[in-house]
Amino acid sequence: MMDKSPMNHLMLTARLDVTESIRAKWFIVYALVFGSVMVLLLGSGLTESRVMGFTGLSRTLTTYIQISMAILPIFILITTVRSVAGDREAGVFEYLLSLPVSLGAWYWGKLIGRFAIVFLPVLAAMLLSAVWAMVLGHGVPWAEFLFNVGLLVSLAWCFLGIGMLISSLARSPDVAQGVAFTVWLVLLLFLDLILLGAMVREQMPHQLIVLISLLNPMQVFRSASMMVFDPELVLMGPSAHVILDAFGRTGFLIYGFVYPALFGTFSAIAGFTVFRRGDLP
Repeated sequence: MMDKSPMNHLMLTARLDVTESIRAKWFIVYALVFGSVMVLLLGSGLTESRVMGFTGLSRTLTTYIQISMAILPIFILITTVRSVAGDREAGVFEYLLSLPVSLGAWYWGKLIGRFAIVFLPVLAAMLLSAVWAMVLGHGVPWAEFLFNVGLLVSLAWCFLGIGMLISSLARSPDVAQGVAFTVWLVLLLFLDLILLGAMVREQMPHQLIVLISLLNPMQVFRSASMMVFDPELVLMGPSAHVILDAFGRTGFLIYGFVYPALFGTFSAIAGFTVFRRGDLP
């Protein structure tokens, strides 16, 4: 007799998505990208170098986190936006509605399964760096390491939520991927350096410029990850004073973790609302 528990259905859907993703070619490429990035960073000698006060594993993690910020969002968006739009185009929903699986269990199970599969290579690469540092006899800054893992969890969840929202709104996989790429490009263009360069010419108040940049989850992640190893945000220049005056170090680190997670959660909820209203017969 089939278990009708909603939680059981959710976990079965998540497991199915994980199984399908592991078999997909994109996951192999995705895992190789993050694995290769970490191997190249470790092989380049960054762990044994000292640059602007960053030494040992700190330097490697700082570089890896910044690279992840560029790669992780676009990979998540491009692969996730096909979840709902692709199944809609393939006619999977008609089959789905004939099964004793609720739309909520299918939607959230797919989201949880996709989160597990996209975060696994990222975490594996970071654990590899920690093991490598211990083999070489370097200390591992575990507090900073774990907080960066938390930031990556928050960033991955954020863009998964955005991806599910886009996938629920789009009527075809091609449109969904086009919108996903546009969203990623806009967020990338509104990182602090590009935003400052464009807005300073307009003589806008610097507090307003920083506020706009801190509505961008990619910028929030970037600033928080830098603050983990650079408490004064020296690398960010004058904008660091506005951030530190407004939040303080602890406050901004909390904001850097909570804001992207909430952004992704509300996006996923909005996507589920659209999905439920648009696809029920």
